Amino acid sequence: MDSYLSYLSRILQQGTPMPDRTSTGTLSLFGEHLRIDLDEGFPLLTTKRVWMRGVIVELLWFLRGETNIRPLVEQGVSIWTDWPLQRYQEATGDSLSQEAFEERICTDAAFAHEWGELGPVYGRQWRSFDGVDQIARLVEALRANPYSRRHLVSAWHPADVDEMALPPCHYAFQCHVEPVSDGPDRLSLMWQQRSVDSFLGLPFNIASYALLTHLLAQQTGYEPGTLHFSGGNCHIYQNHLDQVRTQLKRTPYPLPHITIQPADSIFDYRVEDITLHDYQHHPALPAPIAV
Repeated sequence: MDSYLSYLSRILQQGTPMPDRTSTGTLSLFGEHLRIDLDEGFPLLTTKRVWMRGVIVELLWFLRGETNIRPLVEQGVSIWTDWPLQRYQEATGDSLSQEAFEERICTDAAFAHEWGELGPVYGRQWRSFDGVDQIARLVEALRANPYSRRHLVSAWHPADVDEMALPPCHYAFQCHVEPVSDGPDRLSLMWQQRSVDSFLGLPFNIASYALLTHLLAQQTGYEPGTLHFSGGNCHIYQNHLDQVRTQLKRTPYPLPHITIQPADSIFDYRVEDITLHDYQHHPALPAPIAV
């Protein structure tokens, strides 16, 4: 993951101080790219701990087409709680804590229905973009017409953006199958991201799209190839700068690897089907999320 660390260094050295929607302030570069060879191991950052279980739970939630935080919270995953909690607090004037809010989400179905909904975010667009199941169509097309240049999935639906708790940051991805003469063809994936929280968000995004590539490859009979990131506004928040500098002083460990139990379809994987092996990492570096 040296490419990711070099990317952080470029933002620190060349980034422009900019205001942002959250009033936190950033250092930003526009138009950055990363290339990650999945043959080298599973790209889970080792210079700090990245919570792989959270990555898995969120991706499977996307693939099921879900848009309510209740299934996440029930599994101890709070990465989407900030936005509905903020909406609840602003709408009601109730300064309910996150812990209490999540408890009500888990125990009160009517409360979860009203306040846990994020709108037509990733899962809705992936599985029902104006009624089109883009993921099912992608898997079918990868099997039937592997060398097509039309293996695209979009999460950016202009008519729905204003109804979303947070418009898609990683708004589209494309798959590419490369012929291999002496073995299985290789499946690569490139995703596009309009806005990139480079310290907190991007390591999670890298792991998520790497896992998606592995799942798609298993379902279509290919080998995982390369992962490509194309970022628009790539930034480090001002209140993450110390953590980034600490991280850049650390020496990376060898990458872990994963094993995946086969499933009947890409929609049937469970958390326990995916196992991470040999993950050696430096300590976690907590930082506040900008809402």
